Amino acid sequence: MSQDESTAMENSLPESAQRVADLLRTLGHRPPVVRLPASGRTSAEAAAGLGCSVAEIAKSIVFRQLADDTAVMVVASGAYRVDEGRVAALVGPLGKADAAFVREHTGYAIGGVCPLGHPRSTIVLVDRLLLAFDRIWAAAGHPHCVFSLSPQELLAMTGGQVVDVAEVPAAGHLPA
Repeated sequence: MSQDESTAMENSLPESAQRVADLLRTLGHRPPVVRLPASGRTSAEAAAGLGCSVAEIAKSIVFRQLADDTAVMVVASGAYRVDEGRVAALVGPLGKADAAFVREHTGYAIGGVCPLGHPRSTIVLVDRLLLAFDRIWAAAGHPHCVFSLSPQELLAMTGGQVVDVAEVPAAGHLPA
């Protein structure tokens, strides 16, 4: 994709996704924000739109730390459920993060929460299973927009801590 094509595509992004594109550019991240043809609110929808496996989708789940109302974001493979008990064992008691809390703390609406660029301090935990992939896809601030990066770039951009919080099937097989 030429620089002109990339710039034209980014100029047609929704405002929240444009903020992410600008932040990524400031960080020196080259791959552009991609607008999906349909919704990417769920990992399955995003994977279908990208033609990748659900496991390669880096979903962002936000919890509310009860001790001080800090947002706790878990970035995990879209193929697995996050074990809230494991997260609480790492950061303390958790509460539900409703839509208003998520927007206030991350700057994004549920369904398009980007793992970076939050207006308030956020604890970021990255599930270890994401490290198995060369490239992953994360929400770019809007339910129809995503961007690709490596797990190492995700850790560097977010300051995230690698943890084991996914519910892995008993056989321990990774989904395709």
